[in-house]
Amino acid sequence: MSGNRKSDSLKAVRGASPDRLHATLALDAPVSSVKQVSPARAQALACAMGIGTVRDLLQCYPLRYVDMSKVVTAQSAQIGAQCTLAAQVYEVKIKRIRPKLTLTEVSLVDDTGLVIASCFNQPWLSEKIVKGDSVVVSGKVEFSYGYKRMTNPLIEKHEPGEEVQGKILPIHPATSKISRAMMKRIVGNALQQVQGAYDPLPLKFRRKYRLYSRFEAFRGIHSPLSLEDSIQARRRLRYEELFYLELELVDRERKRALQHAPFRQVLSDGDMNRVKACLPFSLTEDQEAAVGDILAKMAEGYPMNHLLLGDVGTGKTVVAAFALVCAALSGHQAMLMGPTEVLVSQYGISLGPILDACNVPWSTLMGQTPREEKEAVIAQFACGDIKILFGTHALLQDNVVAHDCSLVCIDEQQRFGVEQRQTLIAKAPGADILSMTATPIPRSLALARYGGLSLSYLHRPPAKQGGRITKVCHFSEEGIAYDALRAALSRGEQAYVICPLIGLQLPTDKSTARDEDDDAPIEYAAIEWGLEHDAIGDTLSAATKHAEILRSQVAPQASVALLHGKMAPREKNEVMSRFRDGDIDVLVSTTVVEVGVDVPNATVMIIEDADRFGLAQLHQLRGRVGRGALPGQVFLVSRSRAPEALERLSAMEKTEDGFALSEMDLSLRREGDIFGDRQHGASPLKLVNVVRDKAVIEAAYRDARSIFQADALTDDERAIIMQELQTIQEMRNR
Repeated sequence: MSGNRKSDSLKAVRGASPDRLHATLALDAPVSSVKQVSPARAQALACAMGIGTVRDLLQCYPLRYVDMSKVVTAQSAQIGAQCTLAAQVYEVKIKRIRPKLTLTEVSLVDDTGLVIASCFNQPWLSEKIVKGDSVVVSGKVEFSYGYKRMTNPLIEKHEPGEEVQGKILPIHPATSKISRAMMKRIVGNALQQVQGAYDPLPLKFRRKYRLYSRFEAFRGIHSPLSLEDSIQARRRLRYEELFYLELELVDRERKRALQHAPFRQVLSDGDMNRVKACLPFSLTEDQEAAVGDILAKMAEGYPMNHLLLGDVGTGKTVVAAFALVCAALSGHQAMLMGPTEVLVSQYGISLGPILDACNVPWSTLMGQTPREEKEAVIAQFACGDIKILFGTHALLQDNVVAHDCSLVCIDEQQRFGVEQRQTLIAKAPGADILSMTATPIPRSLALARYGGLSLSYLHRPPAKQGGRITKVCHFSEEGIAYDALRAALSRGEQAYVICPLIGLQLPTDKSTARDEDDDAPIEYAAIEWGLEHDAIGDTLSAATKHAEILRSQVAPQASVALLHGKMAPREKNEVMSRFRDGDIDVLVSTTVVEVGVDVPNATVMIIEDADRFGLAQLHQLRGRVGRGALPGQVFLVSRSRAPEALERLSAMEKTEDGFALSEMDLSLRREGDIFGDRQHGASPLKLVNVVRDKAVIEAAYRDARSIFQADALTDDERAIIMQELQTIQEMRNR
């Protein structure tokens, strides 16, 4: 951003002094303007950390803190406890234990004794610290070979004569060319340059939540006076991150709504009842609420942009039917795009009869659609004869043109890239947008990612469903799972077996031939299942080999078929059609069946190497069984005995609530991939944890939406906020 534009914005604020103006402009100055940042250091910061401005530098937050108010001596450090010591380096030794494994031993002394720090594969320590250096060391104290020791502790060098006793030491990120000590110094210099900078967050919000000013927050996070000081600093900066994220989402949607005249679409009570009469079950309370929300939005005076979040099997496609019929009976058209041909074929099966009953012409368009049929469908949609068009990515083709499209539905919208979604939306300017996902997303995450949209939730499945139970089995016990599979087949039911790999090589040896006695108990542990090895040597089940074993040994009388993502679309659809029709008893598949497959007669699912999947994905997969009146059984087979893996899998046994599982998944892996489909890569949230910070997310969401109300802020305050948002966007785009 140019200095002139920023200056003009600041002068709109009464009382902005030259010093304040200078400090504010310094925030977006090149990092080379900071004292002790030479051109070489500026280059190192840019290459290693992406730091180009003073703002970038100040937003490179400490990784953690060492509380020097709790320092102990070498003598008083308790065995088995986490301790922090202030000591001097007495000796540094490097030992080569074996190839690719070195041990650096640092002998540390204080007035009371000796502690040895054992650091594996850190030979560079001998260059960073030498005999006589003053250091802070923090780690777990152990006793071995006659000495107190710490294994791979934090070792932080501090300046000679620097008083650290009783202080909070921030541990900043470092590079091979810039040490933590140097980072601390240049950050301190940067803080001096921006002292007194204008705070773009209105005083109204700061007072409301008792937040630090921006400068106080930068100072408190980089050079805290106490741990509480650092906590309050982070609290302010978390709110700021979320406020501007929500503001960007809200502003983007506000601008879209102002660009086009809306379609006013209304579904009469009579037509509503016609749709309900076609359903095999009554709408759930959640479905009724979602239908009401969506139809109300479609009738409003500005374009809808709505996200329908449904747990597995809660009937989001049925909710979409009301929106589709509303658009068609209002005299317009609608498009519904799904990520796979299997799912799009399902639309015709589930939604086709409803549209037929309402006299709404519809069709499907997929990659496998024959050329002549495809051309006919495209022509009929272009002239308005087809009112509802279901399709895959084929809808994105340039020759697919709508006559008068007022509704765009995107199912499993997270599976499409930003550009793909925008391409479809661009085919219907001003149309209402209904996005759907069967991935349960906690409200806090939904607001952080989709804050500009209106939201509806589906939590409970229709009463018609038989439900399911989930059981975790170790590989040695999976006979339980395959006994259940055989029992289901004997009752005329169907089953899935899910494997994490395709495994294109089939077994050629005869050692897996089945015993002649069909009714003899099967020793499952003795079967040489189709296994492959991943990059670290662990075994993973391969679908092709698994299918062969099922055919030959486990269920020889059954019809077993294979489904995976590398099959041709026509072949996949043929397999799914045969499975739906009951011609296939056992479907061995990769995760291609994760979404959209609805076979009520399928009652058993066995997921091999279940510990390799995330909780959300496992929940999606198990949602394929128990969808009809018959109860389902899901067996999660794992070769792992790691406590963490077993803890995750046991959560699947305890709850069927996808939103609770999603929140648990987030708490385990944080929100690393929340913004994975953003065009500019890195998440804008550096300090926020969407599980922990629910209240902050809600507050930022409300406040961001409020600033466009006429009496919420002064014009000057609003101008400053929007200027800051523009700065953030320009930084991300550079």
